[in-house]
Amino acid sequence: MEHTESASDGLLSGCCHLSYLIPLAVLLIVGYVLKTVMFRQKGDNPFHRDVRKPRAPVVLDRDVRKKVLKNHFHQSKVPERVDAIVIGSGIGGLTTAALMAKANKKVLVLEQHTKAGGCCHTFSEKGFEFDVGIHYIGQLQENTMVRLLIDQLTEGQVAWEPLDDNFDTVVLTKKESGGPAKRVPLHAGRETILQNLIDAFPDEEKGIRKFLNLVKDASSTSLAFALLKLLPYRFCRFLVSSGLIHRFTRLFRYSERSLQEVLDEVTTDDDLKTVLAYCFGDYGVPPSEASFFVHAILLRHFEKGGFYPVGGASEIAFHIIPTIEAAGGRVLTRAQVTAILDDGHGRVVGVRVAKGSEQVELRAPVVISDAGVINTVRMLSKDVLDRNPTPLPRIVSTLRPGYGFLSLFVGLRGTKEELDLQARNYWIFSGKKLDHDFSDFMSIRDPEQVASVDVPMLFVSFPSAKDPTFEQRYPGNSCCTVVTFAPWEWFEAWKDAPVNKRGVEYDEMKDNLGRRMWEHTCDIFPHLKDKVEYFEVGTPLSNQHYIASTRGEIYGMHHDVPRFSPQAIVDMRPDTQIPGLFLTGQDVFTCGFVGAMFAGMFSASAVLGRNVHSDLAKLKKAIKKHE
Repeated sequence: MEHTESASDGLLSGCCHLSYLIPLAVLLIVGYVLKTVMFRQKGDNPFHRDVRKPRAPVVLDRDVRKKVLKNHFHQSKVPERVDAIVIGSGIGGLTTAALMAKANKKVLVLEQHTKAGGCCHTFSEKGFEFDVGIHYIGQLQENTMVRLLIDQLTEGQVAWEPLDDNFDTVVLTKKESGGPAKRVPLHAGRETILQNLIDAFPDEEKGIRKFLNLVKDASSTSLAFALLKLLPYRFCRFLVSSGLIHRFTRLFRYSERSLQEVLDEVTTDDDLKTVLAYCFGDYGVPPSEASFFVHAILLRHFEKGGFYPVGGASEIAFHIIPTIEAAGGRVLTRAQVTAILDDGHGRVVGVRVAKGSEQVELRAPVVISDAGVINTVRMLSKDVLDRNPTPLPRIVSTLRPGYGFLSLFVGLRGTKEELDLQARNYWIFSGKKLDHDFSDFMSIRDPEQVASVDVPMLFVSFPSAKDPTFEQRYPGNSCCTVVTFAPWEWFEAWKDAPVNKRGVEYDEMKDNLGRRMWEHTCDIFPHLKDKVEYFEVGTPLSNQHYIASTRGEIYGMHHDVPRFSPQAIVDMRPDTQIPGLFLTGQDVFTCGFVGAMFAGMFSASAVLGRNVHSDLAKLKKAIKKHE
């Protein structure tokens, strides 16, 4: 008996030692992979020197801007023997193309819209200019990695204006009770935000502190999130399928948990829950569906406030495109890619572009899609998907596109001083329970209900107050942008009708919704009611037309808990496991300007075969050393 117990103890002891040896062995393998794969240096270093120059004044000549941003496709404009073709000119596509250009690669960027920039483009009507996607960006203080990257892409030619210290204000209206609206201002700085929340909810200090500590811990796991996009696919799949990944990171403790679960854990106060979840509109997912991880990294992103591009959002593309063209590349608009070509043996070799009634075939050894996973799969042949062990079909079948959005663009008579407009954002909520109100709103299908619906959440912004050049460019005027969610199904009946010719019924529906949005906005800003000079509503169909989204979404694939599962995180990466084909943009990393820009950098790393992020970090260190 004693002999048996001793043997058992020895076996258990051995198993215990083995349980420690396995992760140790994996850790050594990770180290080897990092050294031989992550830090291999094949292509040229795109950050071999600091390219920032003294900033020139904003270019106001519209003809000069048009030549850069609206260079329409013609086959004669296509450079010979390009190294890569990028589908789409959003910030993800432009970043990848620019970094490849900085590494001496000739890149052709093809944009289906009439102007380049994706969600970074602007439009002007009747003396007003509106941004369509860039409302504010975080982490653009001097000497951050985000600021250094965009400066290197634009040679430092885009200036960034900080928003007010009170960059966001949450407004809780009390329509049902008839009481005054409760305003919760949020000022830049972690400790300041903490105090703002405690001042607004003094009985909830314990829950507030717990929530912000969870935010800090969850956002600290973002390195693991990035590594799973960069390390070799098969190796990452092994880490996930074996469960070993959980021994090295707390990432999935947060990514597979909903925001609502965390809110319910820290408080029972519904108003506080709304305030803690207020910016879910920045990634488009309500608390019950949202991954707490993505909410946490967003809160940390804006912890020190927000910034706006001086001269408007189109300045970004306007100053990145010359970087691409300096290396012999080109950015062409009105270039709708209808198919990604392959050689019949599983390798991608180019694209097909619609030019009127004709189809033009363009060849390149590498194709990089910034068109989103769903659009990319639709452009591929069944044969190339069958021949390769690509995760793309699994992504499309298990995940879904994000919710549709409705945008209201209002031109106002008067300057920001005359109208008392501030350089900040307002998040207006009109219901009692955020998630419940959102669910009820998005489930409406009756057209009569749609016409009279109360919108439970509005994002209100005044771009003209954020941009110090707006008064010079559009004297005497101001503008307001109001954004909310809208189901694709409300507008689906008109999806095949041409833009601006969808009929009276469509126009009435969108205008009714726009008027409701404006009424709610004027409840908070009553002095603006009689200042309206221009009024236009963009629907999910507008998003589909202008940025080629599949169901009117603006954030790519839905940023819900399934998207941030271990398998999905590994699958949604730059390399598609199809030779010659890579992805970039929001579907690779996360949504928003910075998420898509960093996805562009990761994609450049994959194509160039070198750790471009490490190159940027070394440049940052060198700049600091010489300052």
